[in-house]
Amino acid sequence: QIAFMTLTLFPIRLFFAAFMMLLAWPFAFIASMGSDEQELEKPLSWWRKIVDILLKAIMRMMWLAGGFHWINVKGRRALPAEAAILTVAPHSSYFDAIPVTMTFASIVMKAESKDIPVWGTLIKYIRPVFVSRSDQDSRRKTVEEIKKRAQSDGKWPQIMIFPEGTCTNRSCLITFKPGAFIPGVPVQPVVLRYPNKLDTITWTWQGPGALEILWLTLCQFHNSVEIEFLPVYIPSEEERKNPVLYANNVRRVMAEALGVSVTDYTFEDCQLALAEGQLRLPSNTCLLEFAKLVRSLGLKPETLEDDLDKYSASAMKMKNEKVDLKEFSAYLEFPVSHTLESMFALFDENEDGIIDVREFVIALSVVCKPSKTLETIKLAFQLYQSENGTITEEDLAHVLKTAMGVSQIDVTHLFRAVDEEEKREITYDDFYRFAELHPHFAEDYLYADQMGAESGLETSSLSAPNGICTDFSPENAEGKNKPLQKKLN
Repeated sequence: QIAFMTLTLFPIRLFFAAFMMLLAWPFAFIASMGSDEQELEKPLSWWRKIVDILLKAIMRMMWLAGGFHWINVKGRRALPAEAAILTVAPHSSYFDAIPVTMTFASIVMKAESKDIPVWGTLIKYIRPVFVSRSDQDSRRKTVEEIKKRAQSDGKWPQIMIFPEGTCTNRSCLITFKPGAFIPGVPVQPVVLRYPNKLDTITWTWQGPGALEILWLTLCQFHNSVEIEFLPVYIPSEEERKNPVLYANNVRRVMAEALGVSVTDYTFEDCQLALAEGQLRLPSNTCLLEFAKLVRSLGLKPETLEDDLDKYSASAMKMKNEKVDLKEFSAYLEFPVSHTLESMFALFDENEDGIIDVREFVIALSVVCKPSKTLETIKLAFQLYQSENGTITEEDLAHVLKTAMGVSQIDVTHLFRAVDEEEKREITYDDFYRFAELHPHFAEDYLYADQMGAESGLETSSLSAPNGICTDFSPENAEGKNKPLQKKLN
């Protein structure tokens, strides 16, 4: 079927879909010229209403050309005055743009998106909330903009937000980001379903790429999509004060409507587990548990790198001094709590009530910079090196064991390969030169021995239970918490 459709219907569909997008561009361009905030807060003029109808019709023809012959809509879309925010889940594909083009609700987008030819003009027309990666204060500004629009009593268009923040394969709902729930206003949950016999829609971390997804989908005779508008969720007083609680409760309602489970893993956990650094995390790493504890402790993603610099500077002054729970609390400047005790336990290998804070710094560096392996190793060398700038094989074992979040690892082959002169000590420059010549040193010298049946370790590139990463199956998440702890070796 794919071979036949590729030679026949696929090019026709692709041509008409592209044509419809190009046809929409001049209308969107003219309608978005000269628009400002004051004008957007006013009711649409008669000619803009006509443009709205035309663009929605053109976009519907584009999806029709793509094989979405009918779109099954359930429930009633709330008015902006009833629910200023539409929370949509699960987010699994760029085809999730279908409800956006049906409603022309505003969305939260990267600022760079407005510079994309043709598509950028269409995005600008729906008055999105732009997020700038180059602006360090962007997160706060985005939240303030969402809050301003949400609390405008329906003057602004509704905002459509995908609170998962990343694509999954719809087998569960991951943790919702709190941005949509910080304003504390009613939201309308919207759930998406793609009841196709063959799933060519899902575009996640692993599996087919964007172009392959487009090709396979256009090669299907028919593609189904269901959009269900659930009843407006009005937050309680407690939920208004606690956006995380509000987000979790809305997620539970949406999961029940979808008939799927929920998992406490987040977008950041996906990044950590599937980072493309020289050290890919094994499936039984405790660093995913560590990352959850970091968030629970209150260390915020936007300030983590500054915190890392502060903690690493303190650790260097302490050298190899061990600390107990009370001293660890003072080191982090956080009071003793259940979360802090759990974090302390991750590094208390010998269960003697003391830990090496250097291990905490290395683990935090991996969470901050999951793809920048060599930066973490360089920092680790600075923490462990002697006065002449060298570390031993035992030190390297501590470094890599912590960086991978496992209880045991054999670094003998790697150390001997780096230590060509057999000095029984190496510098970071030695390691860096070796890594430059052997960019896949982990697979060649660590995973080759560590990934056997006895060790039970698997790389994150292996097939995943739910399309996100190997540890994220919600039915297994609770049972996996215990073996993640490093002290259980």
